[in-house]
Amino acid sequence: MKASDAALRVPLIVGPGRVGRSMAAATRAAGFAVELRGRGDRLDDLEGKLVLLCVPDAAISPLAEQIGAAGRPPALIGHTSGATGLDALTGAGAAGAFSVHPLQTVPDGETDLRGCPAAVAGSTPEALEAAGQIAEIAGLEAFEVAEADRAAYHAAASIASNFLVALEQTAAELLAEIEVEDPRRVLEPLVRRSLDNWLSRGPEALTGPIARGDEATVDAHRRALGESRPDLLVFYDALAERTRQIAGRPAIEGSAR
Repeated sequence: MKASDAALRVPLIVGPGRVGRSMAAATRAAGFAVELRGRGDRLDDLEGKLVLLCVPDAAISPLAEQIGAAGRPPALIGHTSGATGLDALTGAGAAGAFSVHPLQTVPDGETDLRGCPAAVAGSTPEALEAAGQIAEIAGLEAFEVAEADRAAYHAAASIASNFLVALEQTAAELLAEIEVEDPRRVLEPLVRRSLDNWLSRGPEALTGPIARGDEATVDAHRRALGESRPDLLVFYDALAERTRQIAGRPAIEGSAR
C-alpha cells in the first residue's frame, strides 16, 4: 500500500478559513473523516499523514518550515494556492508535495465546491495522484497545470474573477454618478446575457461600437469620461484596444489617442 493510500483515509487540513472549511465540508460529505486544525494547533504529530495547507500564500513556506522543524514529516504535503509553487513546501521534509487549487471564488466557509474545476500539481507521480484523489473526493474536476505555467494560470484566473468584479463595479459607479438607482440590478441582465453569450459563442459574442467599427461613439465615450471621470481614461483605452484586437479591428495609434 502506498503512503498516500493510507494517509488519504484521514487527511489533515491546516487552516480553518474559507477554503479550509469548504474543502473540509466537501471531503466529509464524501464520507472521509477529515481533521481540521488551525495554524496555532499542534503540528508535531504529522508523521505518515497527508496534510493540506489552506492558508494565505505568505504563510505556506513558514508553516512548512515549522512542520519540518518538528522532525516528524508528513507522508505528503500540499497547499491550495494557485500562485505559489511547490518549492514553498520543501521545508516540511515530506516525501512529496502537491497542490489543489479550486478554480472558484470562495466568499465563505460554506462554499459548495462540487463540480468546480481544480488545478493540480505534484512533485512526484504519487503526489500528483494524491492531488487528483483529493480533488475527486471533494467533488472537484481536476486538471493538471505545470509548475512553469502556474503564474500564467493564476493570471487567467484573476482576470476571469477579480477583474470581472472590478469591471462591473466601474460600470456601476458610472451609472450611480448619473443618478441611476440600483446600478447592479440595472446592469444584471446585460452582464448575465453577455457572459452566457461568451460561454456559448466565445469572441463572436462581441457586440457594440468597437465590434462594428463605430469609433465616433468610442470618441463620445472618451469625451464623457474626460469630463466626469478622467481617471478612467487609461482604463477605458486599454480595454478598448484589447477589444479591437479580439474583434479584428485596426489598432488606434497611441494608448491615450
